[in-house]
Amino acid sequence: MSSSVMFDRSTQMTSHGMRMPTSISSGDAVPTCTIKIEKCNGGMKITCVCEDELALVRMQDQCKALCQKLCTCCCTMNGLTIFQCNLAMCQCNCEETADGVCITCVCGDESCCDMIEACCDCLCCCMEAGCTCSICFDGTPCCCGTCC
Repeated sequence: MSSSVMFDRSTQMTSHGMRMPTSISSGDAVPTCTIKIEKCNGGMKITCVCEDELALVRMQDQCKALCQKLCTCCCTMNGLTIFQCNLAMCQCNCEETADGVCITCVCGDESCCDMIEACCDCLCCCMEAGCTCSICFDGTPCCCGTCC
């Protein structure tokens, strides 16, 4: 089940769960979507689906503009970071879909592929347990949601 609610990101959670203000205006919000994360040949694929048209356009624009930057995924529960992975070992590409984006993070190195798949497994486990996942490029959240 998805929601068109957009999270306000005028404050940011620290690793200890404390809120700290950011320089982002209070009107700046992260699009909410449903997220599916799965292994693919050479890495993992993240599919974000957004039902709200305004949030969809915003998510697609942000992903398109920032996709070549460092991709990170952060799972939180009750405001605390449960798991975060930086996909610095990957080449991430973003394709627009009719209702969202498909982000593919792959690497040709076998040991890096093993790390990507381990991150994929952990992200899936966290989301199945009820965590919310944020997908960021270069520290900028592009979408946030739960598993579909």
